Amino acid sequence: MSNPDDRDLLSRLARGDAAPDGTDPWASVAASEPEHDTVADKAVADAKLDAMLERINQMGGEPEGEPAAAAEGPETADPDRLANAFVPIEPESFRAADLTDSEVESLILKYLMARGDGTGREIADQVKLPFVLVDELLRTMKADQLVVHRGAAPMNDYEYQLTEMGQERARRYAAHCTYFGSAPVGLDDYIKSVHAQSLTSQHPSAEDLGRAFEDLVLSERMLDRLGPAINSGRGLFLFGPPGNGKTSIAERATSAFGKYVWIPRAIAVDGEIIRLFDPINHEEAPIETNSGLWDQRKIDQRWVRIKRPTIVAGGELTMSALEVTLNTSTGISEAPLQLKSNCGILVIDDFGRQRMSIDELLNRWIVPLEKRIDFLNLPNGKKINVPFDQLIIFSTNLEPRDLVDEAFLRRIPYKIEAIDPTEEEFRRLFEVMAPKLGFEYDESVIDYLIDKHYKAIDRPLRFCQPRDLLLQVRNYCIYYNQPLTLTCEYFDKAVENYFAVM
Repeated sequence: MSNPDDRDLLSRLARGDAAPDGTDPWASVAASEPEHDTVADKAVADAKLDAMLERINQMGGEPEGEPAAAAEGPETADPDRLANAFVPIEPESFRAADLTDSEVESLILKYLMARGDGTGREIADQVKLPFVLVDELLRTMKADQLVVHRGAAPMNDYEYQLTEMGQERARRYAAHCTYFGSAPVGLDDYIKSVHAQSLTSQHPSAEDLGRAFEDLVLSERMLDRLGPAINSGRGLFLFGPPGNGKTSIAERATSAFGKYVWIPRAIAVDGEIIRLFDPINHEEAPIETNSGLWDQRKIDQRWVRIKRPTIVAGGELTMSALEVTLNTSTGISEAPLQLKSNCGILVIDDFGRQRMSIDELLNRWIVPLEKRIDFLNLPNGKKINVPFDQLIIFSTNLEPRDLVDEAFLRRIPYKIEAIDPTEEEFRRLFEVMAPKLGFEYDESVIDYLIDKHYKAIDRPLRFCQPRDLLLQVRNYCIYYNQPLTLTCEYFDKAVENYFAVM
């Protein structure tokens, strides 16, 4: 400290002497408010910090001469994935994120109104945008007297609180929509992401299909029919008697494709926010954390990586589930099922038994199935077109020709019947399932079961029956505290219960 004025100030502070003008020497220090760094200063400081932390990471165990693990990209370490080069990159500005200052301001004000206060980094984490962008906007909001500093926070940050003017503006924003989660992604960016991760660009092989169905007993003929249908990424009918694994096949088909896709947490269309990420139907697959002290991956946090979705809609399906639905009390819109299942599989289970009529469902989807584009009506009256990019599987116990006309069947290129198992396949199911449920397989007991309870009365074999009958025997043994063994007597009791009204 070479400035004489600064040395004089420090001496007076240490002695507690008054300033020449008689004022308290601490007053000038207490009254001065820390200034924010400029954007240019932050950029220089961030660059220096990144360089320093990269060196620290290397000193902490990174092999010399090799790049840090995070620099390789988030998907490099995933050898099982099929081709999927899409990774959302952190935006460098609100314009690059297809956002306006007002949209982000709205989210911040509603968040602070709900919480009361928060640091700049907590706010940035809430809206899933880079702190450097949020910090600059918060300074503008402070200058506009929408927020005030409640106190200092670590790492050149502050705690923020709404002013009366900020509370009033937050209430006006909340009157239109109460949403204050992740900043939404623009519709154009979402459409590009679907095209980049489309099922039609995936080409699962016979090995991929075998891996997907490895826990099911399927004949080679069935696999040969399923393979091209799943590989096409278009619609298929699975029909046949109940209990032959149609739903199980449909649910596992997703595993033949790449493991993960990126989806936005929410989409914005002309001021309307459509929530897309659904924890009920989507299973999040977070990126593995970096082993270093500083995570250098610039992933756009408005997106979330999920396991490729499989959504099953049964008899509860209604027309409202296929349209954008608005919660009038919150102003938040929910994406329809076909939008949530993009880049994945949508299973219409028990087709023909939905609460909506078959004609209503078919008329809704006859164009999307043909053009691979869906048209959605928004609450504000606008109509948008979005990708219709999923494998639609209609699973039914009924004959397809009795349900739909030829025009619709033409748009479903594959129709596959799930036929009854052969006796050899039926026995193989018992052999596979018995050890999994704690039994030792006994071929003589299975011979007795098939001869007495199937062949003698001409009862058809079903793929689900070995598992179900073994569970009946297991529950009986556990209830009577008996060892888990397969006996003819136990199977007689299981058959009596299982086929009582069948």
